[in-house]
Amino acid sequence: MKFNIEVPKFKDCIYNILDFGAKTGLKNNNKRAIQEAIDTCSLNGGGMVLIPNGYFLTGPIELKSNVNLHLDKNAFVQFTKSKEEYPLLWTDYEGQKRIRAISPISAKNQKNIAITGNGVIDGNGVLWRGIKRFKLTEKEFQRCLRKSPYFQDTKEGGIWYPTKTVYEGVLAGEPNYEDPNALEKASQYYDLYRPVLVSFKHCDCVLIEDVTLQNSPAWNIHPWFCTNFTLRNAKVRNKYSAQNGDGLDLESCKNCEIAGTVFEVGDDGICIKSGKNAEGRLIEGPCQNVWIHDCKVFDAHGGFVVGSEMSRGVRNILVENCTFIGTDVGIRFKSALGRGGVVENITIQNILMANIVEEAFIFTMGYVLKNLETTKTDEMTTTLKEDIPEFKNIYMQDISCANAKVGIKIEGLSCLPIHHLYFKNIELTAEEALMLHFAEHIHMDNVHIHTPQEEHCLNEVLKG
Repeated sequence: MKFNIEVPKFKDCIYNILDFGAKTGLKNNNKRAIQEAIDTCSLNGGGMVLIPNGYFLTGPIELKSNVNLHLDKNAFVQFTKSKEEYPLLWTDYEGQKRIRAISPISAKNQKNIAITGNGVIDGNGVLWRGIKRFKLTEKEFQRCLRKSPYFQDTKEGGIWYPTKTVYEGVLAGEPNYEDPNALEKASQYYDLYRPVLVSFKHCDCVLIEDVTLQNSPAWNIHPWFCTNFTLRNAKVRNKYSAQNGDGLDLESCKNCEIAGTVFEVGDDGICIKSGKNAEGRLIEGPCQNVWIHDCKVFDAHGGFVVGSEMSRGVRNILVENCTFIGTDVGIRFKSALGRGGVVENITIQNILMANIVEEAFIFTMGYVLKNLETTKTDEMTTTLKEDIPEFKNIYMQDISCANAKVGIKIEGLSCLPIHHLYFKNIELTAEEALMLHFAEHIHMDNVHIHTPQEEHCLNEVLKG
């Protein structure tokens, strides 16, 4: 399962941002200079827009066709945060139409674009994000309170907010999105609508290579309905406390390669998505033909993840030669009743995992439902067929995990169990071996799960 993925090519022309008036320094906003360099390069047929060594502060920028935004080895680009520079707009986030602030880096309907080089791009996400109290040491928490006194007590121990407007926005809630004045009403709680750091929509032939992307306000990288997308040899970073700080959310994209990249983030590391619920299914577009290899994921919620937004379908995915260390879950498939969509034809092989906090493998239809056992039977049976998600034909082989709470957990739906999963040459150490609930045709071939009580050697077809 390999795919023909086109990578961009550029003219041998260089446009140095210094020639357009950019200046290093802690207070110089270089938005105008960088954008002018990008626009000029694109209008002249393309080439490289060079960000040389140094610190460059900037507002949001928009990539244009045939432009390679290239950062020198010691270039550091950091984005500002202001209501004036980052207006609210209608966009797509978490699989549905949503209000968000404009992204620091964006591109829409562009072709042949890239972000390359060994420099660092910083989204200044600490100015946007709230932080759950339990993710902070006492010293870190007190440091946050000195910056901002806004704290909401919750069952999880509370959430600290960096500004008054985000705190009040959480309490007020988002406006009714059917209201024609929704944008205006949202603007008074501006900081609530955190943007993703890099947003590419309907773009073709995209490359992100070598660069470090970090400190995102929400997700780091979000390609949406893109084709020929390549992420190669990059570093994607966020503190573990970074709420919604996903590494890569590849949504409804086709023909993609994710290679040699290191993820250390505050939410899911490598995540495959394709829209949410009936609204998402109004647009056809499965995420398909994706090759993920030679990547490392540290301290994320999940190493490789599908969902929970998968309503347009996910298919033809190959994941191989990857390492997941210290993640909450190793290999994670998640959905819920109401999503609909089919996840199928996935191969995951040659994976090393260690120190997984919860499950080494989880396939769940209970991502939203807190307890599948308490779901009313009549709610299940009267659900429309198109609202019922399906996981099938998923192949996992040559995988080891040293230390997890649960080895393999599968929890499907009574109306449609998770089915036809294939585990071959698997070795795990875990506190608990197996948890199966509404699962059928679960094939085990040379599966060894070592628990404190016993060793489970599985060579059979299971149902639970």
